[in-house]
Amino acid sequence: MQRPLRKKKRDIGGIVLTVLFSLVCILYVMPIVEVLINSFKTHSAINTDTFALPNAGTFAGTSNYIKGMTFGNYPFLKSLLYSIVITILSVTLILLCTSMAAWFISRVGGRFSRLFYLGCVFSMIVPFQMVMFPLVSVANDLYLNTPWTIPVIYLGFGAGLAVFMFSGFVKSLPLEIEEAAVIDGCGPIRTFFSVVLPMLRPTLISVGILEVMWVWNDYLLPSLVLDINEYKTIPIHVQYLQGSYGTADLGATMAVMMFSIVPIIIVYLFCQKYIIKGVAAGAVKG
Repeated sequence: MQRPLRKKKRDIGGIVLTVLFSLVCILYVMPIVEVLINSFKTHSAINTDTFALPNAGTFAGTSNYIKGMTFGNYPFLKSLLYSIVITILSVTLILLCTSMAAWFISRVGGRFSRLFYLGCVFSMIVPFQMVMFPLVSVANDLYLNTPWTIPVIYLGFGAGLAVFMFSGFVKSLPLEIEEAAVIDGCGPIRTFFSVVLPMLRPTLISVGILEVMWVWNDYLLPSLVLDINEYKTIPIHVQYLQGSYGTADLGATMAVMMFSIVPIIIVYLFCQKYIIKGVAAGAVKG
């Protein structure tokens, strides 16, 4: 009699957890659904009845999306270009530098490597608010306040998690393969790019996706470092999306927000299995 009762309790517990997490999922998805619904409504309808579905009188069609591309004092395509440039350069720099650093830490060892690794891990728990004011001063002094140089700052903030994940995975790689490459005449650089880097592919993909989502959606760092009158990323563009006389069209704003949200959701949905695989490999192996 005990076994059926235990099985029944497990079934009830599973149902309760399923319902609970389904409700949590709905709470997370609802803001995105509301933005999507309001992106097809007129400006007045959004003001008066935000949570209502569009009807014949309030449906704006795709005019909000067309207007969102041209509305405001700053071109949306320019913001899109800066967001793409910053994201690609930052993620590329983070993946290249942190994977090499993690390989050095895992293979060389020693006190310096240990301290460097602890410094990277410690950086993950330092609140951004503690460093943002001196960061602005340093960025201005070193001319890191442009879309082409801000990736250096992103490298500093993104190195902690990336080094942590890469180090765990590198420790699980067989050392014999690298030794065979050295015997064949490969130097450290060729060994890394020809042997080690291809084996890091699962973690490269997962870290890359996580960093893309972070950099693409980041508002605070670009708004502090960049000259927002000259350079705007998409999150900053949404914040300052105003017309000639300071007016804001909510329909166009919601449409631009969807332009920002949809690409990153598509990337995450298609690549979430790689994120889980890479995180598990970096945290468990080694």
